[in-house]
Amino acid sequence: MVNWLYQQQMERLWTYGEHDEGVMLKKARDTYACSPAEIMAEPHGFFQAVQTLNVKTAMTVNTRVIKLFLQDNDRPYVPLGNGLRLQVLSDISSLPRCQKHHFAAFIADRAILVVWDDEPRHLLDRVKSILDALMRVVWDDQSSMQTEDNSMAAETEGEEQLAQVEQGTIEPPRKIVMWMPILSACTVALTVVALGLGWRSIAIETFTDGDFTRLAFVVCFVPQAWLSLFFFQAVVGNIAQIMGPVAQMQINTKFFSGRPPKQLRHDAGTLPHVTIQMPVYKEGLRAVIEPTIHSIKAAISTYEMQGGTANIFVNDDGMQLISEEDARARQDFYDEHSIGWVARPKHCPKPKEGEEIFLRRGKFKKASNMNYAMWASVRVESKLATIERNDSWTQEDETTVFRNALAGVIEEDEGRTWADGNIRIGDYILIIDSDTRVPKDCFLDAVSEMEQCPEVAIIQHASGVMNVTDSFFERGITFFTNLVYTQIRFAVANGDVAPFVGHNAILRWSALQQIAYDCEEDHREKYWSEETVSEDFDMALRLQTAGYIVRLAALRRAREMGEVRIWL
Repeated sequence: MVNWLYQQQMERLWTYGEHDEGVMLKKARDTYACSPAEIMAEPHGFFQAVQTLNVKTAMTVNTRVIKLFLQDNDRPYVPLGNGLRLQVLSDISSLPRCQKHHFAAFIADRAILVVWDDEPRHLLDRVKSILDALMRVVWDDQSSMQTEDNSMAAETEGEEQLAQVEQGTIEPPRKIVMWMPILSACTVALTVVALGLGWRSIAIETFTDGDFTRLAFVVCFVPQAWLSLFFFQAVVGNIAQIMGPVAQMQINTKFFSGRPPKQLRHDAGTLPHVTIQMPVYKEGLRAVIEPTIHSIKAAISTYEMQGGTANIFVNDDGMQLISEEDARARQDFYDEHSIGWVARPKHCPKPKEGEEIFLRRGKFKKASNMNYAMWASVRVESKLATIERNDSWTQEDETTVFRNALAGVIEEDEGRTWADGNIRIGDYILIIDSDTRVPKDCFLDAVSEMEQCPEVAIIQHASGVMNVTDSFFERGITFFTNLVYTQIRFAVANGDVAPFVGHNAILRWSALQQIAYDCEEDHREKYWSEETVSEDFDMALRLQTAGYIVRLAALRRAREMGEVRIWL
């Protein structure tokens, strides 16, 4: 495979045959194959840098277009159009400390491009897409001049926008739509009429034959009314969608976002850091977790090339339950993809000799799993807060103290807690399931709206279903699920309170810290309720009680997040 990639590199004239140019392919942990073989002997060169970067496959690209772009470039990036930019490193030794999710980096001193990918068969396509983007910038002179003018105007607009965000005046209070009270009144009226007609028939029959045993039906009145409300609400909602106004589905209101927000720009300030939190259990690594991670990394790549930063935080509740071989495979996978993870001990209410008691509280364990992982992260942050940083502080220094802090937390737990990688939590948390597919352009819209609306604690994104098979029953479930999600979107757009379903949502970390509580059982600070089976509903109630808003976003630009079982 590596020889074929090198052949393609030469056929496409992506190399001048100079020293330290070629292709690398990962065979196993810390073991790489390369072509040509001479690059392996180059000290502190391409081979050593990629090996430290720990990616699946990588290639050097050396063309005249790349040299043209780097000739007079004095910025730490090269623009690619559409608001994207690609990092520029001073030399190859900086590659292991680069923004890995860019999947490429220019090397300034050698005027080359290094591209990497998680899949060898996608490497050539990634190189071609970057070169095509560069060519569009080179040849479209008129567009380039216009883009430069627009960039200057956008930069000024972005600075004003950032200042408005800091003052909290970027977006005026949104209006409340009052269609839902009308539809609810129609639902109640229809329910009363339907049940009233039934009781009218009972009254007539009782008056006719004098048999009062029919009055026993009064026992069924309350449950019948309760069940009828859902049915008649669906009927009224369907009629409203057919005959009523639907313009509210395309506007922004207090609890609903039908239009994308004004996007923040990196030129106007640092974009917020996003942490993707993904609780997992014993799902298959290759069949379930790996496709989700690839989806997340594509979204992170877009966000980082827009100027933001993000990290993946896996709460692995199955790591200490599966076999040692499977656990090692997960750890190697997390390490290769720069994923931070935390795994807690197994449930042990009655410890045997040599074991310690540990309770995984809660009925479904998801809430306690996330609480434990976040507890470990907060303890690391507490240790980092005691570190004094001077003006010469570097990223290497920060990485070193973080690793020491994480090692200290693991040591305090006497090995009960397993953890590795970046487990720090950023400004916002995107919580997803292990089978989610994330649109690659979703982060910037989400953080832009959160920055512009400080009263919003949760943005619940509209979800859809991605079919794995074409079976009749799976398509039937998909049809029913889409009906439910459509009804939810319509109800919230009409003024109903937005739901929080526990996944495919972005949460404000500072808001979660504000409503944290001390658990009486183990005296730890927790965020998710472990006493209920619906921790997401409990979270939404506590946040709204604290004065925050839960909002539903159904944006056309980042259509839907889906499950396999996707975020539109």
